[in-house]
Amino acid sequence: MELSGKTTLVTGGGSGIGAELCRRFTAEGATVVVVDRDEDAALDVAEEIDGTALIVDVGTAEENTRMIVEAEDAVGPIDLLCLNAGIGNGGGVEAPDESWDQAWRVNVMAHVWATRAWLPGALERGEGYLLHTASAAGMLSNIGAAPYTVSKHAVLSLAEWLSITHGDQGITVSALCPMFVETPMVEALREWPGGKGLTALGVISPTEVADAVVAGLADERFLILPHPAVAEMEVGRATDRDRWLGGMRKLQRRVLAMES
Repeated sequence: MELSGKTTLVTGGGSGIGAELCRRFTAEGATVVVVDRDEDAALDVAEEIDGTALIVDVGTAEENTRMIVEAEDAVGPIDLLCLNAGIGNGGGVEAPDESWDQAWRVNVMAHVWATRAWLPGALERGEGYLLHTASAAGMLSNIGAAPYTVSKHAVLSLAEWLSITHGDQGITVSALCPMFVETPMVEALREWPGGKGLTALGVISPTEVADAVVAGLADERFLILPHPAVAEMEVGRATDRDRWLGGMRKLQRRVLAMES
């Protein structure tokens, strides 16, 4: 996809990766709708890029439907739907139900609800592009963060299903799977058990992620991996799962030791 002249919508567009995607898409010649639940953040980014701001909490079906309707009323059909809003929930199976529910609603169901509202129009037009931010945690795992890991695996599976099901109907799908990016979410991750150790392994900037996204969209690649090491880790995981699990346990011991 060439972004010039296209209409895009970015959830979580008020900060972090989302804000940088809004800036970069605008620089590439796209019209951008900035969506965030933080009104000031959405308005600031929209003013900066001369875009349109929508204040939406993507954690409900009704809000996602409103988002698509109001965005397309404002700027016309959305060519690229970038579902980037996410929440990082730490803890394991002992994490409260509210934490699991929040991760499921924002990291998974928001993608379902937004796609449900957008897809009929895209199918009627015979074209459309979905970009799901799924995280490397969706391909691999995230130490100390069961709700986040499980929900990101689910959204990657959803993206794969959508590509299989609608790829012959003009719908292109990509999944963005970065590791650690300097965002408010990663700042919060540093407070989780092992989080400081994990982020010490390497953090890239949102600008680097945006560069990878633009290149991935141009090539229409399903997996967009700003950290090339993720592909190597995925190969190791697929070919020898027991060895990979042992390596992850070793990494967990290492990062926890870095904080002791």
